[in-house]
Amino acid sequence: MTITDTTTSPAPAAGRRLTTSKAMVEAIAQEMERDPSVVYLGEDVGAYGGIFSSTTGLLDRFGPDRILDTPISETAFIGLGIGAATEGMRPIVELMFADFLGVCFDQIYNHMAKIHLESGGNVKVPMVLTTAVGGGYSDGAQHSQCLWGTFAHLPGMKVVVPSNPADAKGLMTAAIRDDNPVVYMFHKGVMGLPWMVKNPRSLAPVPEGEHVVPIGKAALAREGKDVSVVTISLSVHHALDVAEKLAGDGIDVEVLDLRSLVPLDREAILATVAKTGRLVVVDEDYQSFGLSGEVVATVTDHDPTMLKVPVQRVAVPDVPIPYAHVLEYAVLPRPDRIEEAVRRAVAG
Repeated sequence: MTITDTTTSPAPAAGRRLTTSKAMVEAIAQEMERDPSVVYLGEDVGAYGGIFSSTTGLLDRFGPDRILDTPISETAFIGLGIGAATEGMRPIVELMFADFLGVCFDQIYNHMAKIHLESGGNVKVPMVLTTAVGGGYSDGAQHSQCLWGTFAHLPGMKVVVPSNPADAKGLMTAAIRDDNPVVYMFHKGVMGLPWMVKNPRSLAPVPEGEHVVPIGKAALAREGKDVSVVTISLSVHHALDVAEKLAGDGIDVEVLDLRSLVPLDREAILATVAKTGRLVVVDEDYQSFGLSGEVVATVTDHDPTMLKVPVQRVAVPDVPIPYAHVLEYAVLPRPDRIEEAVRRAVAG
């Protein structure tokens, strides 16, 4: 395998700044204007505008025939989206929390993901399943999981997870246009919502007009030479905070934002590890049988001698997310745990 360097994302034009939620809405609106087959359905996506502001203003703009509020029946409305996709439409279906996957698992895994294969490639399912993920807000064990490793483990679906406004727009556009089912997972902590913990990078420049981020291509969020932090979503921001802090101690941290789990940009992972020789994987999903292990295996399956020191993994231990704030912060991959892991990697 030829290891190629990963390029950074093109910088959006300065001046216009959007929150991640507004960038998502802009992408959806532009694609609905461009393609009349695009519709959006889910719970509280109409007049309420989505509980995480994922559809604000779309009902007024496109009407109830294209922005559909559904009953609280995930199995039914995800099935509706699958049927619409197989008949030539491009539905975007919102599962309010990724934690609700279990309610509609059969529709997602046995139908949305498999119809194309089971039809011998004759039936396409160009559908986007959007869902909110992540903890840090005392939402409890059933509203705080990421579970992207679960979706990524199930073959037949692409899985994307933006960390910033520009990527939120570009990945949403790419997902809507893709002929495969795409799971689009957005962390509450990157949305830029005023009633959540402030994330200064959730308001950032976003390109106007058409903007497409290729699915399956990672981005260097920060270049460095001493240690590679490979991560995704809100953990990108925690890693950047740690990198900025450790720069004062002479530790140069490279941060790779995967952006997509399926396809996984394995060449980008190999490129950054080849550069630094040290790897820290940060994942807000559970540690066992998930993304962190897959990233490590990507390196060790290719050439374990690339690693100068053992890999450090910072993930959620295999316990339900606690409700109590202090306990929740103890299990999440917060900056303090990331900093400790980076220092261990550099110390060797």
